[in-house]
Amino acid sequence: MKKTGLFEIIANGENSGVEFKRDSATPEKIARECVAFANLKGGMVLLGVEDDGTITGIKRPNCEEWVMDTVFGNYIHPRIIPYYEEVLIEKNCRVGIIRISTGTAKPYVLRHKQREDIYIRAGSTSQLASREQQLRLLQSGGLLHIEMLPVSGSSIEDIDLRRFKDYLARIIADNVIPDSSAGWLERLKSLDLIVDTEFAKNVGSIAGILLFSKKPGRFLPNSGLRITVYQGRDKDYDATTDELIDSSLVELKIPVQEIGRNYETLDPNFFSKTLTFLQAFISHEKISEDGISRKRYWDYPQEVIRELLVNATVHRDWTNANINRIEIYSDRMEVTSFGGLPNTLTLDKIKAGQQYPRNPILIRFSRDYGYMDDRGMGIRRKVIPLMLEHNKHEPVFDITADYFKVILKKLS
Repeated sequence: MKKTGLFEIIANGENSGVEFKRDSATPEKIARECVAFANLKGGMVLLGVEDDGTITGIKRPNCEEWVMDTVFGNYIHPRIIPYYEEVLIEKNCRVGIIRISTGTAKPYVLRHKQREDIYIRAGSTSQLASREQQLRLLQSGGLLHIEMLPVSGSSIEDIDLRRFKDYLARIIADNVIPDSSAGWLERLKSLDLIVDTEFAKNVGSIAGILLFSKKPGRFLPNSGLRITVYQGRDKDYDATTDELIDSSLVELKIPVQEIGRNYETLDPNFFSKTLTFLQAFISHEKISEDGISRKRYWDYPQEVIRELLVNATVHRDWTNANINRIEIYSDRMEVTSFGGLPNTLTLDKIKAGQQYPRNPILIRFSRDYGYMDDRGMGIRRKVIPLMLEHNKHEPVFDITADYFKVILKKLS
């Protein structure tokens, strides 16, 4: 790094990616900042710079060796190899720069006093990660899939076996259907829909409850979808509609006759129910050109809405306590899925078709039912081109660490 570039960084002060430290600080204090950066989006620690930005320079002999062998070798796990350099400010005054990239083996921990503490960066400070933040780090590191966690208070009785039998028989054409309670339990466990815990056996997993419970919201307060309709362009307290859709993600169909392939839908899936409910607010009928028949016109393509609904549900972060939302205004519709993008995924990567299987069980079942495909190209091949064809307006994507929002402009 050039000296001018370093001065500019120091002048901007500490932030979510920059920390100032004396090189006389204890190794665990420096390791804490490095761990926090690795658990977030990376950053740099400037050694020999005071909190107010005054440059005092590094005093420790063989500082690079100390950083590599002591700080990173003894206090940080899993092992990180940072980039280290020193910038000469003036004679006998150097600033040491430790660069840390965002880690691929999260969570990283600070090992000291016979403990392993997980830190994350919050603004210009490093803080101990909360329980929810730790779960997200474990998930992003591939060490934990949240959808496999047990749902407190649930049991195998809360799984709709008729729906599960329909899945086995109709969707995947399994010729071996369980004929006993033990058989059903074994099959559900093999698919991670029922799990055991230290304190209870045969508990429904998050995936099991979402897919096959009639009312997932009874056990998972953040499941389902809240739909709010406003008369104007702004959010206000006088909403015309505020409805919660709470339903199993998959449909239940029964054979019309014992022999044959004709089925009757006994209970539609969550996505179909949502589209049916939305119809009254984002579509209208017009008399066709023949002056006799009527045709329904949608403010937004149904394929786009369905794609966004599936993505918002299947790919969401289930550690986030918020309920997904659809907000309808006079000029637009906003679909919000809570939880930021997983790992290193970005909007550009999504548009290119790159995938990250945050919830592999939900993804597998959604593909089995035909709700989504294997290509991961829904945004690129459906949402964007269909909206451009519909009203010449590309969707607006609003992405933060807490949510993924898609804004569709209404056909004028």
